[in-house]
Amino acid sequence: MAPICIRTVLISESVDPRCRAILEEHGIRVTEKQNMKKEELIAEIKHYDGLVVRSATKVTADVIKAADNLKIIGRAGTGVDNVDVDAATKKGIVVMNTPSGNTISAAELTCAMLMSLSRNVPQAAMSMKQGNWDRKKFMGAELYGKVLGIVGLGRIGKEVAARMQAFGMRTIGYDPITPPEVSASWGVEQMSLEQLWPQCDYITVHTPLMPSTVGLLNDETFAKCKKGVKVVNCARGGIIDEAALCRALESGQCGGAGLDVFVEEPPKNRSLVDHPNVISCPHLGASTKEAQARCGEDIALQIVDMVNGKNLVGAVSATRIS
Repeated sequence: MAPICIRTVLISESVDPRCRAILEEHGIRVTEKQNMKKEELIAEIKHYDGLVVRSATKVTADVIKAADNLKIIGRAGTGVDNVDVDAATKKGIVVMNTPSGNTISAAELTCAMLMSLSRNVPQAAMSMKQGNWDRKKFMGAELYGKVLGIVGLGRIGKEVAARMQAFGMRTIGYDPITPPEVSASWGVEQMSLEQLWPQCDYITVHTPLMPSTVGLLNDETFAKCKKGVKVVNCARGGIIDEAALCRALESGQCGGAGLDVFVEEPPKNRSLVDHPNVISCPHLGASTKEAQARCGEDIALQIVDMVNGKNLVGAVSATRIS
């Protein structure tokens, strides 16, 4: 591809310092401004050729409309649901992410959630801090021999499968893109969602948030599951319908949930966070030193490659532009 001229980049969130260092080493001027309100970002964005964000900055159509010189939006992380990709594409702006940077961190947190759900670790720890010694209350169950349903068999789903197989779990899954013979080579038997729901003791979701995945687990699908199924969402808020999950927890149809993500972050509705059978985290999937270093470095190197006319890695909109 032809080189693209990028002289100035705005970093609007806390990104690993390697990102700035790499860009500056290649002669790109970098400005860091965090916690900007939408109006501030709209006023500021016209001065820059590139924008680097994580998940908090909402790059809406209004922001893109004001971005007279913008040529690239770099997301230091995986999901780009905080960027209006269509509006960017129409304006000829390349949107790219760092798809592999936080894979291991997200997979490890998912496994930690599965283990915590099986043994009530957070609840027991809190009980101890309150001065209690309550062994009967926190009776758990082994993961060994249980069935784990993995919905979404991309990078993260694959890594979760490998780790939970080491615990002796049987891993089954669904993915509309990954061929069944490929997932079978790493020990995951693929099947339709209709076949998957009734077999699972645990379900974990690893899909993007898009119209076809909103409310993937809802009243109807919970009813098809085993009574007491435990669910984990370290992907995106909204893949599991939050109201339906509340109802399933209340009825006992769902035996517990591990949630790292919410439809609204931070969640104003506390009914899930406060539920005794819910373990929740404030969106920590990519919050490790290693993932942040990887994502910051990857997005900077991808921008530099673009400036030098090399291959576009991680571009989610460039195919449509070309």
